[in-house]
Amino acid sequence: MSTDHQESVQELDVRDVDGEPFEQIMNALDSVGESEALRLVNSFEPVPLYDVLSKKGYQYDTEQVADEEWHVTIRPE
Repeated sequence: MSTDHQESVQELDVRDVDGEPFEQIMNALDSVGESEALRLVNSFEPVPLYDVLSKKGYQYDTEQVADEEWHVTIRPE
């Protein structure tokens, strides 16, 4: 899919979050608009999050960029 405009991407780095970052991720997603995306930066692949994202109507792309760095780009469907 090609787009003529550059989408706006917010970045949320949860690698230093003490405890479970789920609530912060959901809050950040609430502020993402139709033509925006959220790039989640995490130290592991957040597999449990995928089911939640799918149920809430989001699509996502996951990329491992380093040994302990994963980027998950999340967009509204």
